[in-house]
Amino acid sequence: MSAVLGPVVTRDANAFWLRAGLWLLLAYLGVTLLLPLYALLSRSVEDAAGHFIGLANFAEYLSRPALRASLGNSLLVAGLTTLIVTATAFVYAYALTRSCIPARGAFRLVALSPLLAPSLLPAIALVYLFGRQGVIRDWLFGEPIYGPIGIVIGSCFWTFPHALTILLIALAGADGRLYEAATALGSSHWRTFRTVTLPGAKYGLISAALVTFTLTLTDFGVPKVIGGDYPVLATDVYKQVVGQQNFRMGAVVAIVLLLPALAAFILERRIGRHHSALSSRAQPYLPTPRPARDWPLFACCSLLAVALLGILGMAVYASLVRLWPYDLTLTLANYNFDLRDGGSWLAYRNSLWLATLTALAGTTLVFLGAWLCEKVPALPWLRGLIHMLALLPMAVPGLVLGIAYILFFNHPGNPLHGLYGTLAILVIATVAHFYTVGHLGAVTALRQLDPEYEAVGASLRTPAWRLLGRVTLPLCLPALLDLAMYFFVNALTTVSAVVFLYSPDTVLAAVAILNMDDAGDVAGAAAMAVMIFLTAAMVRTLYAQLSARLLRRLQPWRAGSRA
Repeated sequence: MSAVLGPVVTRDANAFWLRAGLWLLLAYLGVTLLLPLYALLSRSVEDAAGHFIGLANFAEYLSRPALRASLGNSLLVAGLTTLIVTATAFVYAYALTRSCIPARGAFRLVALSPLLAPSLLPAIALVYLFGRQGVIRDWLFGEPIYGPIGIVIGSCFWTFPHALTILLIALAGADGRLYEAATALGSSHWRTFRTVTLPGAKYGLISAALVTFTLTLTDFGVPKVIGGDYPVLATDVYKQVVGQQNFRMGAVVAIVLLLPALAAFILERRIGRHHSALSSRAQPYLPTPRPARDWPLFACCSLLAVALLGILGMAVYASLVRLWPYDLTLTLANYNFDLRDGGSWLAYRNSLWLATLTALAGTTLVFLGAWLCEKVPALPWLRGLIHMLALLPMAVPGLVLGIAYILFFNHPGNPLHGLYGTLAILVIATVAHFYTVGHLGAVTALRQLDPEYEAVGASLRTPAWRLLGRVTLPLCLPALLDLAMYFFVNALTTVSAVVFLYSPDTVLAAVAILNMDDAGDVAGAAAMAVMIFLTAAMVRTLYAQLSARLLRRLQPWRAGSRA
């Protein structure tokens, strides 16, 4: 064992470097999260001259009817989207986990495909479907798609896979013994559903609803493209900062946007604490064929899958049409981004660089941070503080984080001022935005490892970094690959956290979609959105193949256990 782990090291030296790593991680989280958010809070209680004025800015916000209306509009569309998505995602997840419908793998693949697309894509597709010159514009009974209807439909498309993922996990973890007992007692299918299925999935339903509500409330892409004159908080933040250069009121609106998201996050965390896990004696539930249940569920899944594919297909078709709706011949001219207003191939290349660097930096930072929190016995209070800070980004919307970065990094007195407008600040902001999910995933993977590895390493006086490289990293390779894929896809599709931070040299593909849409070049915007989707899908496919090969090579015992 000692030959595998390498040379010994003194316990004091080991402890010193581990403590230094914890303090460095705290400093990193402080600079990338706490200080920017403090700058945001400070600006919201200052006047134009920088003097403290308390809550006067918030009083001014409440005195403006238009800004108050945007708050009500945001809550309305978020509430409607949450009701629709939670109900449909539950039916879809129930069909995939509790029925014997055919083609369940294909239905799952279609339902999760919106995760690879920016939120701007469904909004653009809806314009071509239901807009003033849309293919099926009469299907809305004369109601315009520009406004709350369009925002709700686009948000449903974008948030559906997020809610579905949560509900799939909730429903897949059923204890089959409960259903066997219900059958033995002669309980009807409906009674079993009400007394066993719904109570078992209630925490998943609540979590899915809170996630959908937060994503819809804080999303910027859908209302920006298809919201029309219907104001919401996310577009108000953009108008105050970009349109009017009013950072003081932009900070106020950002705080107002932060509060509902923070409340939903706290509620979800409190509910999660009361969610008891399955006992060790639980048995998996295996559904049996029942046509009266399976075929209606198959019909529901088919309708939802057709709707999702219809939106994706419309975006692809719109990107290939020469001049909608007058010249419907197919062409690739819309993909010549260097000739489009507001777009360029530079933006696409920048997005690839951003996604790649975010995957590398994010995976490294998040995994090392989680390892320090979970596997280092030193300074338990500091590890607890770091873990709490790591959960903070989940409660901070991307737009809020973007404004906080403007106020902090763009301040002339900040020694890090030179980062503003560079690709580095985009990578830092993106890693910070998606830090929480990566951290929780890494912590879960590390907690599955046997603590005896650390005990053996300590007894042999093996350096912690060597134990990390020789034992922990190989065992956690699947989690590392998943982390890298998560950061890559989200960096490629995100717009809210970076829309305020780019420069002409670092413009991104998702931002170029906004610019082309603002310039009236909707076909070019659709083409760029499709390019993002196709790139994410291609990378995801390559990732699945390469990760399988790496696991077979570096973790051969997994293949042996499956055989």
